[in-house]
Amino acid sequence: MRKQPIVTGEYYHIYNRGVDKRDIFNDKEDLHRFIESICEFNQIDGIGSIRDLRKSKSESKALHLPISKDPLVAIVAYCLNPNHFHFILKQLVDGGIAKFMQKLQGGYTYYFNVKNFRSGSLFQGTFKSHLMNDENYFNKTLGYVNKNYAIHTIPKNKQHLVFASDIEYENNNFNFISKIEGNRILEIFNGNKDFKKHCDEIVEIIRQERGKTSLLEEDNLPDRV
Repeated sequence: MRKQPIVTGEYYHIYNRGVDKRDIFNDKEDLHRFIESICEFNQIDGIGSIRDLRKSKSESKALHLPISKDPLVAIVAYCLNPNHFHFILKQLVDGGIAKFMQKLQGGYTYYFNVKNFRSGSLFQGTFKSHLMNDENYFNKTLGYVNKNYAIHTIPKNKQHLVFASDIEYENNNFNFISKIEGNRILEIFNGNKDFKKHCDEIVEIIRQERGKTSLLEEDNLPDRV
């Protein structure tokens, strides 16, 4: 049980990595499956599995029926790396973050294990969370998560297994990012150019402090001060 409950309406830094520092994405198919899961599991109504959802979508399309999708969380920023991920999420309903992460990690682990003829945990526990209720800490962590891949030394043969929200912000085109939250962030930073500058500065500060870190090293998160 978590020491502090996750509060609806607040923002949280959510992250986790592969058990024993192992990769969670072996190829593009894995990455695309995780991305699809982010999108499809972020809804209050249960969908069963991705396979069930694809079938229901096909049937709904044939019958011209809309598919309900009330989100559990608003996604503010994200970065998927070969062996770990980061999110900044705003909880929209009570228990929303826990439910979203349980479905995301559980569903993806099942897919990964079946595909790779393995069993057991894929991630290090449930997930880690930090409340972002301080403006300075929020801004630092936002830059850190949005371009987290730039913090690390990622081998050339794994660079195609990175997917991050900086592209959405730089192009002002929100797909996974909540349009409401994305536009609010750009308004706070006076547009995408200044926001990109902020994120680049955060990355540079962290690089100067510790250098580029290996994917096998634990992330040293931004300080609150």
